[in-house]
Amino acid sequence: MLHNIEAEQALLGACILDNSVVDSIPDFFCVYHFAAGIHSKIYDAITKLRDSGSVADPITISAYLKVDEIFHAAGGQKYLLDLVESVIGLSTVSDYAKIIYDLYLRREIISISSKAAVDARVLSASRKAEDIIESAEKDLYDLANGVTEKGRLIAFSEALTESIDAATAAFKRDSRIVGVTSGFKLIDKWLGGLHNSDLLVIAGRPSMGKTAFATNVAFNAAKAKMNGKEEGSGVIFFSLEMSAEQLATRILACESGIPSDNIRRGEIKKDAFEKFVSISREFEALELYVDDTPNITVSQIRNRARKLKRQKNIGLVIIDYLQLIEHGGIRRGSENRVQEIAEITRSLKGLAKELNIPVLALSQLSRAVEQRDDKKPQLSDLRESGSIEQDADVVMFVFREEYYKSRKEPQEGTAEHDKWRAEMEQIYNRADIIIAKQRHGPVGTVKLFFDSRFTKFGNLLE
Repeated sequence: MLHNIEAEQALLGACILDNSVVDSIPDFFCVYHFAAGIHSKIYDAITKLRDSGSVADPITISAYLKVDEIFHAAGGQKYLLDLVESVIGLSTVSDYAKIIYDLYLRREIISISSKAAVDARVLSASRKAEDIIESAEKDLYDLANGVTEKGRLIAFSEALTESIDAATAAFKRDSRIVGVTSGFKLIDKWLGGLHNSDLLVIAGRPSMGKTAFATNVAFNAAKAKMNGKEEGSGVIFFSLEMSAEQLATRILACESGIPSDNIRRGEIKKDAFEKFVSISREFEALELYVDDTPNITVSQIRNRARKLKRQKNIGLVIIDYLQLIEHGGIRRGSENRVQEIAEITRSLKGLAKELNIPVLALSQLSRAVEQRDDKKPQLSDLRESGSIEQDADVVMFVFREEYYKSRKEPQEGTAEHDKWRAEMEQIYNRADIIIAKQRHGPVGTVKLFFDSRFTKFGNLLE
């Protein structure tokens, strides 16, 4: 008996007797939590009448529901009067709401479990057991976070309010950004921060610094959160190429000023080692979580991100990198990898919207870049899938001209060498972040400092 009709009737009777008690009902409580359909309709009428500035009493509620057959079948206005007469007290309304909500959750849990049990009994080559687990986990996550099909229908007036709230928050922040900070002033200025529900793609050829850039962004966001800044955020970093220890070493190298090669080889002086240990302790409180599971599937990424969002309220997901994610379904041959990548990018965009946080995914570029005289990447160079460009809200390329120019050194003592050296001085320790696509704003190029010894990006001095 997963319902309590008496509690529902007592709550409604109290709300009709004194409309002001509606304000004492917890914010999470909604019309669809009632077990009896007639009670959902009555509660909806009460809230709508109050929102319009009218009194919600048996007469006005009857007028509001005058054409509703379920209302008349329950007894109409007489049923409303019976609800009022059954009221024992007004102070227990909040307790009634909690009882009703708890029973609603229990009914939904049973429904989700029953659906999973039915699906599990149907053997299908196109739907694996992992898919059933993924579906059940998503439903339970949505239930735990108060998400329902009804909750996804948003009036434009509510969307306008959210937009104004976001703009107000950005205006009040010194950084003037809406989303999560990248830690780089010009990038935050161009993008307005990493926006909730956005899929951002960072692409580049090997050795351009994609992983270094993503690691810097993850550290900057988590550090800002640790320092109490509103634009900061907890981060989960899915590292499919490097281990968690290697990522930690990179971050410590950046912050300590000790090259990561020296750290790995143990070539550190005593005072430098003490500094290294001191800095590592300083950042123990960082809300930066690393998952270095090899061959991880997109379903596993979604499940773990949901779990950490619920437990730690993380605000940013980073994935290094897209082409290493396993599809998780039946392998369809290398010629269909393009289709698999398309499905993965759609899933990541869906994850960003579901959790309402930015998802930043790294991507490789095709070798076509190396065959051109101008090595600057273009959207057409995105490897394996045009859907990356289509699904992403922002596409950025990491490009370091120094990398290519340094490999074309002319013979010393020649005029060409002097010219080469002058050009190298202009691009030394410089990196371009090319914003090739931005759904919310302009495109262009941001110049950053980059030190390859520490794999560290930074703001250029103005």
